[in-house]
Amino acid sequence: MRGLRHLSLASVAMVLGRVPCRLNSRGGQPPAPLGARILTNPEDVFQHNMWDHVKWSEEEKEKARQKADDNSNFRIPLEEQGKYDIDACKFWDSFYETHQDKFFKDRKWLFLEFPELLPLGLESSATEERPCGLRAPCPEPGVSGREKETGQQRQHAPSHQHIDPLTSDCQQSCNQDGRDTAGAARQTSSFPGEHATFRIFEVGCGAGNSVYPIVSSIKQPVPKHDVILHRTFCPEDLARLGEESNKDTGAFLYCCDFSPRAVQLVKDHPDYDQSVCHAFVQDVCDEVGSFPFPPLSLDVILLVFVLSSIHPERVQGVVTRLSQFLKPGGILLFRDYGRYDLSQLRFKKGRCLSENFYSRGDGTCVYFFTKDEVHSLFSNAGLEEIQNLEDRRLQVNRGKKVVMRRVWMQSKFKKPQPLAPPL
Repeated sequence: MRGLRHLSLASVAMVLGRVPCRLNSRGGQPPAPLGARILTNPEDVFQHNMWDHVKWSEEEKEKARQKADDNSNFRIPLEEQGKYDIDACKFWDSFYETHQDKFFKDRKWLFLEFPELLPLGLESSATEERPCGLRAPCPEPGVSGREKETGQQRQHAPSHQHIDPLTSDCQQSCNQDGRDTAGAARQTSSFPGEHATFRIFEVGCGAGNSVYPIVSSIKQPVPKHDVILHRTFCPEDLARLGEESNKDTGAFLYCCDFSPRAVQLVKDHPDYDQSVCHAFVQDVCDEVGSFPFPPLSLDVILLVFVLSSIHPERVQGVVTRLSQFLKPGGILLFRDYGRYDLSQLRFKKGRCLSENFYSRGDGTCVYFFTKDEVHSLFSNAGLEEIQNLEDRRLQVNRGKKVVMRRVWMQSKFKKPQPLAPPL
């Protein structure tokens, strides 16, 4: 067991959690290698805190639809809606001012959900049978109801600095920082991570709760595929795992948020390492904004609970622009809120901005997606679907004897290879 102590978290997660399953799952119930806790007897509902792949009856679907219709009948007046878009930076930055990096735990589940984040074996076709999963982490113990609903999304939603005197105009600061960074890269014909062989870009990094699990996996690589799939480890396996953990993956992580405060929190983290990570301020809604890397340079783009915070009319443009930076064969990983999730049904009347788009009490906004919307969103950007799943789960408060229905979307889309020229 001593050898296991030297493995990265990503290595252990890959060893213990990866199970072959098909990624292409548009129809029917998704595979459940990480979500095998199925409720078969309703009397057992309070025996666990979470049940996976929960099917809704037609009556439950109709009740949820009526609840969403009811809380969206009374909308925020049009003359007041503009501030939620124009002042989005202020609303999100106030969150980081209050909570700093203490609100969320690191997303250590990323490698079980998205093994594509690991350099290992990415060359294989994404449509082949390979490890994959569906289950997202359960809400953290001790988190309040409000935090359970919005915690993940808040971390990844963009926000701007507005308190620091140096960045009193948060929108101007964000745009200028992003353009200066990219402009410098262009002028020198070089860019951060230019020598990397595998590049990841996380959009909406918040305080870095996805950044540092990824950085850890880069600095302490996972073992080769044939070792990962072992379930029982002999001394020779442990030795090989240790040897692999000292090898350079050639990977590099870019991460951005349009909150200067959030980006500074990432840079101030003791594990921040400019040799493998570049954090920068960027508003991805800025149609003329530049990035510190060239087009066709990224292997993976990570969008986790960030697109839901953007106005629905802007989302397609954001995805289309981001897709231009993927290499042919590169993959975009997406997880976000699904239609009729508990957090949507809990909104009170008067918080709706537009259909399925709401403003919370603190001014931050959230949209709730469907599978068809997700498919159209990424397909319209020229990407090919690998996975598009609706994750329906039953969250249970055993103490209060309350059940809560959660809905998330999880998807993977690939940039197609260019067509071969005619002979």
